[in-house]
Amino acid sequence: MNYELTNYFLALIPIFVAIDAIAVLPIFLSMTEEMQANEKRVILRQSVITAFIVSICFLAIGKFIFGALGITVSDFKIAGGIVLLVLAINDILFPEKTRRFQGTSIGVVPLGMPLIVGPGVLTTIIIMVDTYGYLPTLSSILINLFIVWIAFIRSDTIIKILGVNGAKGVSKIMSIFLAAIAVMMIRRGIWELIKLGN
Repeated sequence: MNYELTNYFLALIPIFVAIDAIAVLPIFLSMTEEMQANEKRVILRQSVITAFIVSICFLAIGKFIFGALGITVSDFKIAGGIVLLVLAINDILFPEKTRRFQGTSIGVVPLGMPLIVGPGVLTTIIIMVDTYGYLPTLSSILINLFIVWIAFIRSDTIIKILGVNGAKGVSKIMSIFLAAIAVMMIRRGIWELIKLGN
């Protein structure tokens, strides 16, 4: 029994780190800062449900999809990195234009996927299944998405603490970090492909 509980705990940590709700929160605040409360709730629900569906699908058939399509983890890192880099650049250079075209679909893309559940999380899920099994991995997904849910619900409180200008400043800083993370993912993906080629 102790061994099983340890597996559940150990499976929780890597997915928590991979999701990094604290890093996603300022992006959520930036994208929803001009929305009404009911619109934010729709975005919140869409983002968590999307993240849950994508996670469960990968938990169930991730390995099969990777193998069938000939996709490697490196390919996934490069593709996810490019998407995040484009999003970050748009937010830094054209913030008003980005907000005009967001609408209520941003809960699905980019919040649900790839910001909450991106290449890092999906890769981690596959690794956790191999290491700890399906039930601990599923438990970790549910707990971590609940943490994201709570963080997003409390976003208004965070805005009050930071102030409007503070929230905008944090969102811009996070966009720069997001761009850096995207470049890192692309770089690592390319480097891994080069090593595999050798």
